[in-house]
Amino acid sequence: MSDGGGKDWETEVLAFTYNESTSYAILSHRWTEEEVNYEEMVDLAKMEKKDQIRHRLGYQKILTSCVQAKKDKFEWLWVDTCCIDKRSSAELSEAINSMYRWYENAGVCYAYLHDVPDPLLPTEHDRQRYRDFNGWPEWFSRGWTLQELIAPSNVQFFNKNWKSIGDKRTLAPTLASITEIPEHILTHGLCGNRPCVAQIMSWAANRTTTRVEDRAYSLMGLLEVNMPMLYGEGKKAFHRLQLEIIRVSNDQSIFAWDCINHKTGNILADDPRFFEDCSRMELMGHDEYIEFLKEDVPELESIEDRLGTFPITNRGIHIWLFLCPYRDSRTLFEAWLPCRIRPSLPPVTIHLVLSESNYYRAPGPPLWALDSSTDTTSAGPPPWKLCQVYLRYQDPPRNTTFKIDDTALIENGFTYCDTYPKGFAGDTLTLTSTTSLGIKVYSDNLTNTCLVVGLGQYLGMEWIHVVSDESNIIPHQTSRSWKHYIYKKYWEMKARMPAHALHVNEVGSRVKQVCIMQTRLLQSDDILQISSVMWTESKICEVKLGVVHDTGSSDVSSEWTAFDVDVGYFSLHVSLALI
Repeated sequence: MSDGGGKDWETEVLAFTYNESTSYAILSHRWTEEEVNYEEMVDLAKMEKKDQIRHRLGYQKILTSCVQAKKDKFEWLWVDTCCIDKRSSAELSEAINSMYRWYENAGVCYAYLHDVPDPLLPTEHDRQRYRDFNGWPEWFSRGWTLQELIAPSNVQFFNKNWKSIGDKRTLAPTLASITEIPEHILTHGLCGNRPCVAQIMSWAANRTTTRVEDRAYSLMGLLEVNMPMLYGEGKKAFHRLQLEIIRVSNDQSIFAWDCINHKTGNILADDPRFFEDCSRMELMGHDEYIEFLKEDVPELESIEDRLGTFPITNRGIHIWLFLCPYRDSRTLFEAWLPCRIRPSLPPVTIHLVLSESNYYRAPGPPLWALDSSTDTTSAGPPPWKLCQVYLRYQDPPRNTTFKIDDTALIENGFTYCDTYPKGFAGDTLTLTSTTSLGIKVYSDNLTNTCLVVGLGQYLGMEWIHVVSDESNIIPHQTSRSWKHYIYKKYWEMKARMPAHALHVNEVGSRVKQVCIMQTRLLQSDDILQISSVMWTESKICEVKLGVVHDTGSSDVSSEWTAFDVDVGYFSLHVSLALI
């Protein structure tokens, strides 16, 4: 919109047509409920509804911005709230794909901090004043304002009273502290020594947007990609963003996100917060990476062409990686990436799990989670090998709900102790891609033993596993030793998820079948009997725990056995009669 040059500036609203030679100012701000949109501004220009609109804070913000733009000798001001007709999906898509360039080419960007009353930018966290925004003004917590900070070379900050509180270059040290964006990026932009993808993603880790999809769309300009808008796709927007980056870049740091607290499955991250620990990530030069590899890979042929491309196929991302079995596991692997957390450190290592000739992203277990008996095939350190693999970017099947009946177990002297994580609702546990395991712990005070029942989901396969072991900590469940015990048992099971899942699923085809397994209890003549049935349509797995008194004739193999049942009259309560 124009300042009018002596005319009523409102008559020039929406006359602006962008081209490379146009000099204009642009506004960066936090939207409120009192903004003035495109349609309302058109009515205002026609001298309609003026009295209804002029009192709004959003209108006053636009008007004050125009005054500042005129003072700075700009004829035009661009404001996102009223300069985009959001009723047109084509115009909205074009605007979002062009937004970074519009901010980059602006003569000045006015960053309006509506919740800063002071004449200076805060230099320390203020949890009391900004408790909902990580201790900083709200502008720094929004997804779209990230590109609005980086793209323009000239950013002028104003407080709530429109008093100047400094510009981007002079405030660079404070801004770097708030945003974790390096000072040289704030002062010189992204040209030249461009950070890796993972580092750029990390800048958005703690920012939010009103729409989930905008978490991805607000990063397109920073990552130099374009893609159509599909509001309603949810987290798939961020998956699409990563695939677009892979199509134009061979930057493997895009796979270096933190998986430890997230999921097993898709090689792509679900959200920028997965890159939170990548603020100092950098790529390694080819020669430096090869020099490091020589320590563990005795024979290195020319690999530059292999490492330089990884096309996207319908099976997965086709890529060459250096892999090593994790502690000789047949299914869990470490993979090197040619990037590192900071200078002088070795390459980043991620964990991959093999399932049906495809590789999925997996959390790395703690070092103590796999003992010396875990799935080993050879002595000595396993070799690193350059392998051609497919990394799955499709999510495995959805949630599974376990319903556990432990009545018979309790009636035979066991006491329920605890669950981990706290995901059980009564005796029901729903597992997702991010919560793939839950354990329930029982005690038998007569034998001083613990019984740990694990219910898990692994790449679409449901599994059940039990551990019976001696313990002296049952009477002290509130102590640190008890918390350590249950946490350790949880990670031991999680580390062996592939083996447990294959063990259970190899006996059935995931149709309506009863699966039964018996195992001897420590310090007892009793046998624990587990019966389960998976109802495919509802994705509900019913589990019954019971105790069978050993008469001396039982053949206990601790293996699962499947029995076909007639769905018309099946009841888990009679499943024990099948053996």
